[in-house]
Amino acid sequence: MLSKTNTFTLSTVIAFAFSGAALAQEQIVKLAQVGPTTGPIAYVGKDLQNGANMAIEELNTKGITIGGKKIKFVLLTEDDAGDPKQGTAVAQKLVDQKVQGVIGHLQSGTSIPASKIYYDAGIPQISPGTTNPKYTQQGYNTTFRVVANDGQLAGALGRYAVQTLHAKKIAVIDDRTAYGQGLAQEFTKRAKAAGATIVATQYTNDKATDFSAILTSIKAKKPDVIFFGGLDAGAGPMLRQMKQLGIKAKMMGGDAICTTQLPKLAGDGLADDQVICAEAGGVQDAGRPALDAFKTAFKARYGHDVVIYAPYAYDALMTMVEAMQKANSTDPKVYLPALAKISHKGVTGTIAFDGHGDMKNATLTMYTYKGGQRTIIGVTK
Repeated sequence: MLSKTNTFTLSTVIAFAFSGAALAQEQIVKLAQVGPTTGPIAYVGKDLQNGANMAIEELNTKGITIGGKKIKFVLLTEDDAGDPKQGTAVAQKLVDQKVQGVIGHLQSGTSIPASKIYYDAGIPQISPGTTNPKYTQQGYNTTFRVVANDGQLAGALGRYAVQTLHAKKIAVIDDRTAYGQGLAQEFTKRAKAAGATIVATQYTNDKATDFSAILTSIKAKKPDVIFFGGLDAGAGPMLRQMKQLGIKAKMMGGDAICTTQLPKLAGDGLADDQVICAEAGGVQDAGRPALDAFKTAFKARYGHDVVIYAPYAYDALMTMVEAMQKANSTDPKVYLPALAKISHKGVTGTIAFDGHGDMKNATLTMYTYKGGQRTIIGVTK
């Protein structure tokens, strides 16, 4: 006859045996998120990281089962510093770690060179912020984005400049990054097609904060609009210096200047309605409650508002996992075809890709700033 002690011991052994079997059925799935968490736009990269992390936390709370196994998602985060060389080094590191999918990179200059490395390894990559058309025009079936591209974004800005602002003379400045240069070139093309004259084309770099020489040259051309292909870290000081030089032109730009941080960076250089910018994404009225709910949850989780890309990183990761569920596999080779055909209802709208990995029916949100706050003008396609 077993003693009470022996009975407890046997019960414990049986319990551990069942526990071990359960643990054996749990599968770790490693997903990566990459963006600039050091450098001038580190806060934007952190926003991206926080959005992806919210998705991971939600998925692990729900308890997802794929292929008969309970999945535990692990997020590997890497800093590419917005630098192409560091971006490719990080990409190779993640390939070596055998990640099963990548959310990133943020900037075109890092996403484009890294995409070749992921493609060669057969690892799906969804960027939450890359807008340069080249990113999805390389023939890589592993490459996707959840935002509009520069052609779509620049088209909307070019039309707005001419048709709504009635701009006749436009000066263009770009920061020579893949993002800034690509956006400026597309905008120039679209603004000319709409009837505007480009009176000046100037170049800077993404680390610059002194634009006085460029702006002094531009001032003599008396432009109605200055288009800046660059980041908010450059747009802020540029707006202050425009005010100092008495330049009355409006500034236009893409999603990288269209952040909640711009008023802080520009200070008293930002007047009401002076900046018109477009974010590569956005929801119509019917979809706004879901996005608003995400923003509320984000603020409760992190103690501050979304900067810009967190919802897109969240949607990118959720889209990737839904593809795994549809394919009933976490193997990149198996779930990749499901990802290409996905239609995921996200907080930023419906995520569905064309044959290149671009968004079908991509939306754009036009913004201005009033009283130091980013204000929606409207959502367009």
